[in-house]
Amino acid sequence: MNDSSWGAPPRAGYWGPPDQGPAQGAAPAGPAYDAHDALYPAETQPMPIVPDMPEVPQEPMPSASQPAPEAPRVPQGPQAPQAPQKKSAGRDLGAAIGVGVGLGAVIVASLFIVKAVFIGVIAVAVVVGLWELTSRLQERKGIKAPLVPLAVGGAAMVVAGYVRGAEGAWVAMALTALAVLVWRMTEPPEGYLKDVTAGVFAAFYVPFLATFVALMLTADDGSMRVLTFLLLTVVSDTGAYAIGWRFGKHKLAPRISPGKTREGLVGAVTFAMAAGALCMEFLIDGGTWWQGLLIGLAVAASATLGDLGESMIKRDLGIKDMGTLLPGHGGIMDRLDSLLPTAPVVWLLLVIFVGSG
Repeated sequence: MNDSSWGAPPRAGYWGPPDQGPAQGAAPAGPAYDAHDALYPAETQPMPIVPDMPEVPQEPMPSASQPAPEAPRVPQGPQAPQAPQKKSAGRDLGAAIGVGVGLGAVIVASLFIVKAVFIGVIAVAVVVGLWELTSRLQERKGIKAPLVPLAVGGAAMVVAGYVRGAEGAWVAMALTALAVLVWRMTEPPEGYLKDVTAGVFAAFYVPFLATFVALMLTADDGSMRVLTFLLLTVVSDTGAYAIGWRFGKHKLAPRISPGKTREGLVGAVTFAMAAGALCMEFLIDGGTWWQGLLIGLAVAASATLGDLGESMIKRDLGIKDMGTLLPGHGGIMDRLDSLLPTAPVVWLLLVIFVGSG
């Protein structure tokens, strides 16, 4: 039914046609008619009181079989328009800085005073990281990766890499995987495959990748190589955070990590390449600035991929952080995410550019 079938708008307080009143005894046409109106004459019915309204163009009236359109709703809850808010870092920045400085002091002191102490720091970080990872797997997925052989084998892997080089690291990795398979046999067979698969993955992801830091330390200028590795990774993360927080608008991987932006990636690459040029020129024996540019570019890429990789794991597990051990940071694994995949990249490029030392 459209406007033309209704004619001109009715006058206020009047239900009949605009030029005459309703016929005696006739029931008004249209949706206002009902059985009650048919039983009683129109003149005996009380006239509805309609407030005076300005005449406006009428919309098509719904028929009896078509429901009337709903009135527009004001958005509520998350869809309601909100005033722009100031960007937030999302964590306790003061605690994060304090914990970061404290960890950095311990790492640097052990690195340049006694190398064996630094190897111990790596081993402790590996064991704690394995504990966090296996605990979250069991809590969220019911996967029981055996922690005891992982912790013992992981610490042995780091020490073997420092003492026996790459060959020792590979042997320790193989023995750790075998220990995981045997250890899990002491429990019922249900879930055996997923448990040992997760255990072998954990052994590769945490201690084996960390072993490349120990391999860097075996060179004559090993302390400087490790320092370069740490500096480039931290500078890359800092550049990504600073530029992304200030200028980030275009999401890098919204389904994996909504907070990361393409502008942040540009910041990571820029900062890491500049730091790489300086480190290779002044810290590494036989290094040149252009080699540092390439290493910085590779570090920015590997650190970003490592961060995204752990974000993927955490999304699958439905958690924000792997732990709560470090205020402002989360857990140990939340700090190792970009370091672990970057270690073999830096070790390999340094070997190519300046040799194994």
